[in-house]
Amino acid sequence: MSTASQSGRPVGKESLVDSQFDFPALGTALWRSKWKILGPTLLVALATLVVVQFIPAKYLSESRVLIEDRGNVFLRPDADRDVINGNSVDEETVTSQVQLVLSRDLARAVIAKLQLNKRPEFDPALNGISPIKAVLGRLGLIRDPMQMTPEERVLESYYDRLTVYAVDKSRVIVIDFLSQDPQLAAAVTNAIADEYLVRQRQAKQEQARIAARWLSGEIESMQKQVADAEAKVAAFRSNSNLLEGPNNTTLSAQQLGDFSTQLAAVRTQKADAEAKAKIIRQMLNSGQPIESSDILNSELIRRLSEQRVTLRAQLAEQSISLGDKHPRIKELKAQIADLDTQIRAEAESIARSFENDARIASARVDSLTANFDQVKNQAATANERGVELAALERDAKSKRDLLESYLAKYSEATTRNTLDSSPADARVISRGTASNVPAYPKKLPSVLIATIATLMLCCGFVLTRELLRVPGGGAIAAPPSVPDVAPAPPSAPVAVAASAFEPQRLAGARNGAIADVAQSLHRTGAGRIAVLGAAPGMKTGETAIKLARALAKDARVVLVGIESRNAAIGAVSSDPAAKGMAELAAGAASFGDTIAKDRLSAVHVISPGQSPIERIALLSSPRLAPSVEALARSYDYVVVDSGAAEGVDLEAIGEIAPQAVLLADTQMNAETEAARERLSAADFESVIVLAGGRAERGSAEAVAA
Repeated sequence: MSTASQSGRPVGKESLVDSQFDFPALGTALWRSKWKILGPTLLVALATLVVVQFIPAKYLSESRVLIEDRGNVFLRPDADRDVINGNSVDEETVTSQVQLVLSRDLARAVIAKLQLNKRPEFDPALNGISPIKAVLGRLGLIRDPMQMTPEERVLESYYDRLTVYAVDKSRVIVIDFLSQDPQLAAAVTNAIADEYLVRQRQAKQEQARIAARWLSGEIESMQKQVADAEAKVAAFRSNSNLLEGPNNTTLSAQQLGDFSTQLAAVRTQKADAEAKAKIIRQMLNSGQPIESSDILNSELIRRLSEQRVTLRAQLAEQSISLGDKHPRIKELKAQIADLDTQIRAEAESIARSFENDARIASARVDSLTANFDQVKNQAATANERGVELAALERDAKSKRDLLESYLAKYSEATTRNTLDSSPADARVISRGTASNVPAYPKKLPSVLIATIATLMLCCGFVLTRELLRVPGGGAIAAPPSVPDVAPAPPSAPVAVAASAFEPQRLAGARNGAIADVAQSLHRTGAGRIAVLGAAPGMKTGETAIKLARALAKDARVVLVGIESRNAAIGAVSSDPAAKGMAELAAGAASFGDTIAKDRLSAVHVISPGQSPIERIALLSSPRLAPSVEALARSYDYVVVDSGAAEGVDLEAIGEIAPQAVLLADTQMNAETEAARERLSAADFESVIVLAGGRAERGSAEAVAA
């Protein structure tokens, strides 16, 4: 592998680049040519002042129109009366209204109303075309007025003086008109606004007429459809026996409800009678006292029970003095036993009565159940037909609702057949007035602009002439001289102090190792070059700047930084605050946001970026390689400041910049050889070793790593 080395010398800490412009000399040149500058400037100012005095004055008048929904809430349908804004007015609507104000039909109406075609201001042919315009027209530089129709001439003059625009973030349209007559300017702006409102009302009136004609035919058709639909409903209801009773229910449904109620009542009666008869029978069979309320409520049992109570009282009273075998005692007992027999007989009679009632109720239950089943079957059939009936009723109702809607809209449309009943969706909020102050020409601004422009043009001419003078004129300072340094022999590479790469030495590198490396790269045609250091801490950024400037003398070069810890590239950028490769690889910036210019050369610069990011993280971005490829297609050389030649990301550097310039202390030592082997393992296509800041003469060739 061939290498190159160069001896060097330390230099002081100055700015990165030497100034090339002698600003005091430029100021002296301007002062020396002051009359060449002031003379034309004063002449142009005087000429402009004279010209604006002869330009006819024009006066401006302005009208303003507010676009809004002016529909009367009391004329809206009931369903829309709660809506505050019936029609929202958006930006597109306002823009469309501006075009309506600028329409030719409206312009013709205003021209005819104010007879503008009879004024020489609008039809130059009335007083004869000026010779200058006639010549320009015949040469085709302007439209020949004599080849235009009178209407075209008037319209062209009309639109030259008319300006219509919408006020930002509002619904206001401004109408400006210029005229030599201030009264006419005001009359035109007001006529345009009035004609615009009239055309809006006419458009709404015409819409109402068209709607009324269409609704009239639709209403006639809908009335027939509604009548047919309602007739179908009535016929189907009659044929299907779905006649309605009270509460809008069918007769079968009402019967079903009645039978259900009756059946429940009879079943209750049956159960009640059976329960009472059963209880009485149990009392009789068990010999228990008859204490049922239904028995006790019997008048006969009540009298018998009272007699028994009386006899028991007598028996108890006489049993004290008489014995059990006494005839009176026996008689009382016999009477009591007879009363008990009568009470039991009456209880049995009541039990039989309840049993008979239960049998009667059971028979009624059977009868009602049969009738209920029959009515239920009828109701089921009615329900099936009711579905069809409901569909017919819905159809009839929808047509009836549509008919009523048409009738309401037709009524509203017929009330808007006149202009007064159709308000425009706009109103004039500011009418044009005549002005006594001319709006054109702007005399003072015109004179100032012409004067300043002439002054700047003359200054630029003087400065350009001084900058293009040959050296020695004093406008451009010569670059600082650099003492020649004898090259070291090839066998004795010399290490160079770190200060050899300080900024002030960049301008003097053209005759040294950097120039040799640039020539070598020109010969090999290497397009993407990575500048790396054999060890951390080497000034790869400064070396990359030198190399890029050397290459830029004959080619288009872009300098790219991917080592965020090196601030050298940002220091030479014309925009140090610009975004860089970190933002470009992250998709947060475009090429236009990142590319700046070197302050002292034609090199374009892309800094590492404002966001601190490690080199390995930047190289792992999927956007980095396509970005470098795009730069390589746009530039002859892409010089990449890559930092130290170590780390697992060397292969990624080799992919984006396969030609390497290795910055080393000496061309042959263990550190340099280890770095070269790492680059070889990373598949770099070629490597140039820059030892001590200078390449060995005649040996700065790119070789396979």
